[in-house]
Amino acid sequence: MREPSVDPIHMSFDAQDTSTTWVNVLGVRISAVNLKTATGLIQRSIGRGEKHYVCVRDAHGIVRCQDDPVLRSIHNRAFLVTPDGMPLVWALKRAGHSQCSRVYGPDLMLSLFDEGRSAGLRHYLFGATAHTLGKLQTRLLKRFPNALIAGSYAPPFRELSQKEDADVADLINSSRADVVWVGLGSPKQELWMARMRDRLDASMLIGVGAAFDFHAGLVRQAPRMIQQSGFEWAFRLACEPRRLWRRYARVVPAFISLSAVQRLGLREFPIED
Repeated sequence: MREPSVDPIHMSFDAQDTSTTWVNVLGVRISAVNLKTATGLIQRSIGRGEKHYVCVRDAHGIVRCQDDPVLRSIHNRAFLVTPDGMPLVWALKRAGHSQCSRVYGPDLMLSLFDEGRSAGLRHYLFGATAHTLGKLQTRLLKRFPNALIAGSYAPPFRELSQKEDADVADLINSSRADVVWVGLGSPKQELWMARMRDRLDASMLIGVGAAFDFHAGLVRQAPRMIQQSGFEWAFRLACEPRRLWRRYARVVPAFISLSAVQRLGLREFPIED
């Protein structure tokens, strides 16, 4: 049966008795959640002993998925794809999900560290550099003294060999972690989570991009008002113009135009697992 594409549609998928509503945004399932509901769904899934991964998604990632069917499939098989960017929140609200709000990767990390203390959740930090991980652990434990950080690993800035992947899996599994936070940047972290999911005992893998650098105090976050305005991309562009100008020169017009095409029903964007 073909999906109508006049407007992003909202449906649901079942993940072992956990039902989550989602909206089709350019062929990617975006979960109809806010920070509280996303944190709760993740905690309940961990409590059931389920094994999943979570993608934290912005407009840049959605545009990238248009030309990468593998990456799009990885998102559509995720337990949650949270609305990290305000354009995705607006799409959810247009589809009738007024309770939805931004689930920003750094906020999700702090929320689960906070809420997970009472359940004794064990966290593992994978990504960034040894220097960043050291600062990150220090700051997280200062903010959440009872949090359990089971281990951390800073991988080399290259593709790992099969043996190295196996060694990493053994290292993480030996930590008995419940949650693996993956800070490799997109799309590397999504590809890693999909590749490693079946090898890891941890219940939940969560890709949070630059959250490691933010919480380590190494990179400045946009003020909260700018984050909620939909213009965080402009703030980040002003901070790092040389690195980001090509990305935003493509992403901003592409997302706006493709979203208009979907809403007007001029093209279908089917969900493909």
